[in-house]
Amino acid sequence: MKPDYWDKAKRSLARRDPVLAAVMRRHPKVHMTPRGDPFHTLARAIVGQQISVKAAQSVWNKFALLVGEVQPQSVLEKKRPQLRACGLSERKVEYIADLAQHFADGRIHVHRWHAMEDEAIIEELTEVRGIGRWTAEMFLMFNLLRPDVFPLGDLGLQKGIRLSYFKRTVSLNRMRKLGESWRPWRSVATWYLWRSLDPLPVEY
Repeated sequence: MKPDYWDKAKRSLARRDPVLAAVMRRHPKVHMTPRGDPFHTLARAIVGQQISVKAAQSVWNKFALLVGEVQPQSVLEKKRPQLRACGLSERKVEYIADLAQHFADGRIHVHRWHAMEDEAIIEELTEVRGIGRWTAEMFLMFNLLRPDVFPLGDLGLQKGIRLSYFKRTVSLNRMRKLGESWRPWRSVATWYLWRSLDPLPVEY
């Protein structure tokens, strides 16, 4: 399912940025696709932190088998040794439990997100242990499909900008200024700059 703003964003970016236009021409039939349930998506992001994609998938499979439906209550019903047995570190068990408790207590306001600004959602999500700004920004892009997220702390985005625009190391401030020219479609520009890399970085 393609975001409803995608084609409009591509046309707008292509008109004003020939570099992005060339990247988009090389990837004509692909687009960002939404990820699923908020709790499921955030739990999976925590599981995948600082381990390989293959290892993360193995741990996730065991975790999903243990809890059944990946929902806050089903996680909270499990004992920590059971979660550790899936291959989760003690810290990740704490993070997932904290995430589940935030959802169960109503401290994550999913029903309000449609009316909240990006930064307000990031602030809410980063109150959960184990969720930093990068994870929150990826969530805004891939779960909420927000069109103007610019995750400048992402190494893949930095590399894409450096290789496509400067061919050398430049400051984050210089990259930030470049990103201003892509408003209000910085999520789309970011996604295509990731596509320009080989191999592709892990987005989420």
